Amino acid sequence: MRYALALVFVIVTTFALTYEAKPAPADDSLTIVIMDPLAAPLSCPCVKGYAQRDYDKLAAHLQVKLGRAVKIVYSESLVSALKSKTDGKADLIIGKHSVVLFDAAKAGVQVKQVASLTGKDGKTTQTGLIVVHTGDKAKSVADLADYRIIFGPKECDEKHTAALALLKSYKVSAPQEIETRAACNEGAVLILELPKDQRGAAVISSYAKPLLEGCGTVKKGDLRVIGETSPVPFVAAFVSEQLDAKLQAVVKAELLALKNEPLLCLALETKAGFVEVEAAPLTAAKKK
Repeated sequence: MRYALALVFVIVTTFALTYEAKPAPADDSLTIVIMDPLAAPLSCPCVKGYAQRDYDKLAAHLQVKLGRAVKIVYSESLVSALKSKTDGKADLIIGKHSVVLFDAAKAGVQVKQVASLTGKDGKTTQTGLIVVHTGDKAKSVADLADYRIIFGPKECDEKHTAALALLKSYKVSAPQEIETRAACNEGAVLILELPKDQRGAAVISSYAKPLLEGCGTVKKGDLRVIGETSPVPFVAAFVSEQLDAKLQAVVKAELLALKNEPLLCLALETKAGFVEVEAAPLTAAKKK
Protein backbone atom coordinates (compact mmCIF):
# COMPACT_ATOMS: atom_id res chain seq x y z
CA MET A 1 0.00 0.00 0.00
CA ARG A 2 2.80 2.38 0.95
CA TYR A 3 4.62 1.44 -2.28
CA ALA A 4 1.52 2.22 -4.35
CA LEU A 5 1.04 5.61 -2.68
CA ALA A 6 4.70 6.46 -3.18
CA LEU A 7 4.47 5.52 -6.85
CA VAL A 8 1.39 7.73 -7.33
CA PHE A 9 3.19 10.63 -5.61
CA VAL A 10 6.20 10.27 -7.90
CA ILE A 11 4.02 10.18 -11.04
CA VAL A 12 1.95 13.22 -10.02
CA THR A 13 5.03 15.20 -8.98
CA THR A 14 6.84 14.37 -12.22
CA PHE A 15 3.81 15.43 -14.29
CA ALA A 16 3.48 18.69 -12.38
CA LEU A 17 7.16 19.55 -12.82
CA THR A 18 7.02 18.68 -16.49
CA TYR A 19 3.92 20.83 -16.98
CA GLU A 20 5.43 23.80 -15.15
CA ALA A 21 8.69 23.55 -17.07
CA LYS A 22 6.95 23.65 -20.45
CA PRO A 23 7.23 27.20 -21.88
CA ALA A 24 4.07 28.99 -22.89
CA PRO A 25 3.54 28.86 -26.66
CA ALA A 26 4.64 32.05 -28.41
CA ASP A 27 1.96 34.15 -30.04
CA ASP A 28 2.93 34.02 -33.69
CA SER A 29 -0.29 35.61 -34.91
CA LEU A 30 -0.15 38.68 -37.15
CA THR A 31 -1.98 41.75 -35.88
CA ILE A 32 -3.28 44.19 -38.50
CA VAL A 33 -4.49 47.68 -37.63
CA ILE A 34 -6.67 49.26 -40.33
CA MET A 35 -6.84 53.08 -40.32
CA ASP A 36 -7.96 53.54 -43.92
CA PRO A 37 -10.83 56.07 -43.96
CA LEU A 38 -12.33 54.17 -46.90
CA ALA A 39 -12.57 50.91 -44.92
CA ALA A 40 -16.20 49.89 -44.40
CA PRO A 41 -16.16 50.03 -40.55
CA LEU A 42 -14.61 53.52 -40.63
CA SER A 43 -16.87 54.97 -43.33
CA CYS A 44 -20.52 54.87 -44.34
CA PRO A 45 -22.43 53.06 -47.12
CA CYS A 46 -23.84 56.28 -48.55
CA VAL A 47 -22.22 55.98 -51.98
CA LYS A 48 -22.73 52.61 -53.65
CA GLY A 49 -19.45 50.83 -54.36
CA TYR A 50 -17.34 53.46 -52.63
CA ALA A 51 -15.64 53.65 -49.22
CA GLN A 52 -16.62 50.08 -48.36
CA ARG A 53 -13.24 48.38 -48.50
CA ASP A 54 -13.48 44.90 -46.99
CA TYR A 55 -10.21 44.32 -45.19
CA ASP A 56 -11.62 41.25 -43.44
CA LYS A 57 -11.14 39.46 -46.75
CA LEU A 58 -7.51 40.60 -46.83
CA ALA A 59 -7.00 39.23 -43.31
CA ALA A 60 -8.49 35.86 -44.31
CA HIS A 61 -6.29 35.78 -47.41
CA LEU A 62 -3.11 36.53 -45.45
CA GLN A 63 -4.01 33.93 -42.84
CA VAL A 64 -4.00 31.25 -45.50
CA LYS A 65 -0.89 32.53 -47.26
CA LEU A 66 1.15 33.03 -44.09
CA GLY A 67 -0.05 29.90 -42.33
CA ARG A 68 -0.69 31.74 -39.09
CA ALA A 69 -3.58 33.38 -37.29
CA VAL A 70 -4.35 36.95 -38.30
CA LYS A 71 -6.10 39.42 -36.01
CA ILE A 72 -7.57 42.57 -37.57
CA VAL A 73 -8.84 45.68 -35.80
CA TYR A 74 -10.19 48.97 -37.11
CA SER A 75 -9.37 52.33 -35.57
CA GLU A 76 -8.99 55.95 -36.61
CA SER A 77 -6.12 56.23 -34.13
CA LEU A 78 -3.09 53.97 -33.86
CA VAL A 79 -2.53 55.16 -30.30
CA SER A 80 -6.04 54.11 -29.28
CA ALA A 81 -5.77 50.77 -31.07
CA LEU A 82 -2.50 49.90 -29.32
CA LYS A 83 -3.95 50.87 -25.96
CA SER A 84 -7.39 49.29 -26.07
CA LYS A 85 -7.58 46.78 -28.91
CA THR A 86 -4.25 45.04 -29.59
CA ASP A 87 -2.35 44.92 -26.28
CA GLY A 88 0.32 47.12 -27.76
CA LYS A 89 0.87 45.03 -30.90
CA ALA A 90 0.63 46.27 -34.50
CA ASP A 91 2.53 44.16 -37.02
CA LEU A 92 0.90 45.58 -40.15
CA ILE A 93 -0.74 49.01 -40.32
CA ILE A 94 -2.74 50.21 -43.31
CA GLY A 95 -3.97 53.79 -43.39
CA LYS A 96 -3.41 57.34 -44.54
CA HIS A 97 0.33 57.79 -45.02
CA SER A 98 0.76 60.98 -43.00
CA VAL A 99 -1.62 59.91 -40.22
CA VAL A 100 0.10 56.55 -39.68
CA LEU A 101 3.51 58.23 -39.46
CA PHE A 102 2.19 60.89 -37.09
CA ASP A 103 0.51 58.36 -34.80
CA ALA A 104 3.46 55.98 -34.87
CA ALA A 105 5.78 58.77 -33.72
CA LYS A 106 3.29 59.72 -31.01
CA ALA A 107 3.08 56.12 -29.81
CA GLY A 108 6.83 55.58 -30.01
CA VAL A 109 6.46 52.80 -32.57
CA GLN A 110 9.04 52.26 -35.31
CA VAL A 111 7.37 51.48 -38.65
CA LYS A 112 8.51 51.06 -42.24
CA GLN A 113 6.41 51.55 -45.36
CA VAL A 114 6.38 48.48 -47.59
CA ALA A 115 3.68 49.29 -50.15
CA SER A 116 1.11 51.80 -51.38
CA LEU A 117 -2.51 50.96 -52.20
CA THR A 118 -3.89 52.06 -55.55
CA GLY A 119 -7.38 53.50 -55.72
CA LYS A 120 -10.01 52.72 -58.32
CA ASP A 121 -8.23 55.25 -60.53
CA GLY A 122 -4.92 53.45 -60.14
CA LYS A 123 -3.37 56.33 -58.21
CA THR A 124 -1.67 56.08 -54.82
CA THR A 125 -2.16 59.75 -54.01
CA GLN A 126 -4.84 62.17 -52.91
CA THR A 127 -5.17 65.95 -52.83
CA GLY A 128 -6.67 68.63 -50.66
CA LEU A 129 -9.56 70.65 -52.09
CA ILE A 130 -10.30 74.21 -51.03
CA VAL A 131 -14.04 74.75 -51.17
CA VAL A 132 -16.36 77.71 -50.65
CA HIS A 133 -20.12 78.12 -50.67
CA THR A 134 -21.25 77.93 -54.27
CA GLY A 135 -22.57 81.50 -54.07
CA ASP A 136 -19.32 82.94 -52.73
CA LYS A 137 -17.54 85.56 -54.83
CA ALA A 138 -14.13 83.83 -54.62
CA LYS A 139 -13.05 82.36 -57.96
CA SER A 140 -9.59 81.09 -57.04
CA VAL A 141 -7.21 80.70 -54.12
CA ALA A 142 -5.88 84.18 -54.87
CA ASP A 143 -9.21 85.59 -53.66
CA LEU A 144 -8.93 84.12 -50.16
CA ALA A 145 -7.11 86.99 -48.47
CA ASP A 146 -8.85 87.77 -45.15
CA TYR A 147 -11.08 84.67 -45.45
CA ARG A 148 -11.74 82.44 -42.49
CA ILE A 149 -10.11 79.20 -43.66
CA ILE A 150 -10.76 75.88 -41.94
CA PHE A 151 -7.84 73.45 -42.30
CA GLY A 152 -7.48 69.82 -41.33
CA PRO A 153 -5.29 68.71 -38.41
CA LYS A 154 -1.52 68.79 -38.97
CA GLU A 155 -1.31 65.00 -39.33
CA CYS A 156 -3.43 65.22 -42.50
CA ASP A 157 -0.96 66.48 -45.11
CA GLU A 158 -3.57 67.07 -47.81
CA LYS A 159 -5.63 69.36 -45.57
CA HIS A 160 -2.80 71.08 -43.75
CA THR A 161 0.79 71.17 -45.03
CA ALA A 162 -0.19 70.92 -48.70
CA ALA A 163 -2.97 73.47 -48.25
CA LEU A 164 -0.61 75.98 -46.65
CA ALA A 165 1.80 75.46 -49.55
CA LEU A 166 -1.05 76.15 -51.98
CA LEU A 167 -1.88 79.44 -50.28
CA LYS A 168 1.79 80.43 -50.34
CA SER A 169 2.01 79.74 -54.07
CA TYR A 170 -0.78 82.27 -54.61
CA LYS A 171 0.90 84.71 -52.21
CA VAL A 172 -2.00 84.47 -49.80
CA SER A 173 -0.82 84.80 -46.21
CA ALA A 174 -1.81 82.00 -43.90
CA PRO A 175 -3.93 82.99 -40.90
CA GLN A 176 -1.92 83.85 -37.78
CA GLU A 177 -3.84 81.16 -35.95
CA ILE A 178 -4.55 78.02 -37.97
CA GLU A 179 -8.13 76.92 -37.35
CA THR A 180 -8.68 73.20 -37.78
CA ARG A 181 -11.41 70.61 -37.70
CA ALA A 182 -10.75 66.89 -37.51
CA ALA A 183 -13.33 65.81 -40.07
CA CYS A 184 -14.03 67.16 -43.55
CA ASN A 185 -17.75 67.42 -42.89
CA GLU A 186 -17.15 69.67 -39.87
CA GLY A 187 -15.27 72.26 -41.91
CA ALA A 188 -17.71 72.08 -44.80
CA VAL A 189 -20.79 72.52 -42.62
CA LEU A 190 -19.15 75.36 -40.70
CA ILE A 191 -18.56 77.55 -43.75
CA LEU A 192 -22.05 76.85 -45.08
CA GLU A 193 -23.55 78.07 -41.81
CA LEU A 194 -21.53 81.29 -41.57
CA PRO A 195 -23.52 84.54 -41.50
CA LYS A 196 -23.79 86.22 -44.90
CA ASP A 197 -21.42 88.99 -43.86
CA GLN A 198 -18.59 86.49 -43.16
CA ARG A 199 -16.45 84.83 -45.81
CA GLY A 200 -15.10 81.36 -45.29
CA ALA A 201 -13.39 78.45 -47.03
CA ALA A 202 -12.60 74.92 -45.95
CA VAL A 203 -10.00 72.36 -46.96
CA ILE A 204 -11.35 68.86 -47.49
CA SER A 205 -9.76 65.64 -48.68
CA SER A 206 -10.39 64.76 -52.31
CA TYR A 207 -11.60 61.28 -51.34
CA ALA A 208 -14.18 62.79 -48.98
CA LYS A 209 -16.01 65.00 -51.48
CA PRO A 210 -18.31 62.23 -52.82
CA LEU A 211 -19.20 61.23 -49.27
CA LEU A 212 -20.22 64.74 -48.19
CA GLU A 213 -22.94 64.86 -50.81
CA GLY A 214 -23.72 61.14 -50.77
CA CYS A 215 -24.36 61.12 -47.03
CA GLY A 216 -26.44 64.29 -47.21
CA THR A 217 -24.02 66.31 -45.07
CA VAL A 218 -24.20 69.00 -47.73
CA LYS A 219 -26.61 69.33 -50.60
CA LYS A 220 -25.33 68.67 -54.09
CA GLY A 221 -24.04 71.90 -55.53
CA ASP A 222 -23.67 73.70 -52.18
CA LEU A 223 -19.87 73.62 -52.36
CA ARG A 224 -17.57 74.83 -55.12
CA VAL A 225 -13.91 73.86 -55.49
CA ILE A 226 -11.62 76.83 -56.11
CA GLY A 227 -8.23 75.22 -55.47
CA GLU A 228 -6.48 71.87 -55.35
CA THR A 229 -3.20 71.01 -53.65
CA SER A 230 -0.36 68.99 -55.07
CA PRO A 231 -0.81 65.21 -54.70
CA VAL A 232 0.37 63.62 -51.46
CA PRO A 233 0.59 59.90 -50.59
CA PHE A 234 -2.74 58.37 -49.64
CA VAL A 235 -3.23 54.85 -48.25
CA ALA A 236 -0.06 52.93 -47.46
CA ALA A 237 0.97 49.71 -45.74
CA PHE A 238 3.53 49.81 -42.94
CA VAL A 239 5.16 47.00 -40.98
CA SER A 240 6.49 47.22 -37.46
CA GLU A 241 10.28 47.28 -37.28
CA GLN A 242 9.93 44.77 -34.42
CA LEU A 243 8.44 42.21 -36.79
CA ASP A 244 10.87 39.51 -37.88
CA ALA A 245 12.74 40.65 -41.00
CA LYS A 246 11.86 37.49 -42.94
CA LEU A 247 8.19 37.87 -42.06
CA GLN A 248 8.33 41.52 -43.11
CA ALA A 249 9.54 40.42 -46.53
CA VAL A 250 6.86 37.73 -46.82
CA VAL A 251 4.09 40.15 -45.84
CA LYS A 252 5.33 42.68 -48.39
CA ALA A 253 5.50 40.03 -51.11
CA GLU A 254 1.94 38.89 -50.38
CA LEU A 255 0.63 42.45 -50.50
CA LEU A 256 2.34 43.11 -53.83
CA ALA A 257 0.91 39.85 -55.19
CA LEU A 258 -2.69 40.94 -54.58
CA LYS A 259 -2.81 42.36 -58.11
CA ASN A 260 -3.26 38.73 -59.17
CA GLU A 261 -6.37 38.34 -56.98
CA PRO A 262 -9.18 40.10 -58.88
CA LEU A 263 -11.92 39.33 -56.35
CA LEU A 264 -9.81 40.61 -53.49
CA CYS A 265 -8.96 43.75 -55.45
CA LEU A 266 -12.67 44.27 -56.00
CA ALA A 267 -13.32 43.92 -52.27
CA LEU A 268 -10.60 46.47 -51.54
CA GLU A 269 -11.82 48.88 -54.25
CA THR A 270 -8.39 48.96 -55.86
CA LYS A 271 -7.39 48.93 -59.51
CA ALA A 272 -3.94 47.39 -59.19
CA GLY A 273 -3.69 46.28 -55.57
CA PHE A 274 -0.64 47.27 -53.57
CA VAL A 275 2.40 48.58 -55.44
CA GLU A 276 6.00 49.34 -54.60
CA VAL A 277 6.67 52.50 -52.64
CA GLU A 278 7.51 55.51 -54.79
CA ALA A 279 9.17 58.64 -53.51
CA ALA A 280 6.46 61.29 -53.36
CA PRO A 281 7.74 64.42 -51.63
CA LEU A 282 5.48 67.42 -51.23
CA THR A 283 6.02 69.44 -54.39
CA ALA A 284 5.06 72.93 -55.47
CA ALA A 285 1.38 73.56 -55.01
CA LYS A 286 -0.92 72.75 -57.88
CA LYS A 287 -2.74 75.74 -59.32
CA LYS A 288 -6.16 75.57 -60.90
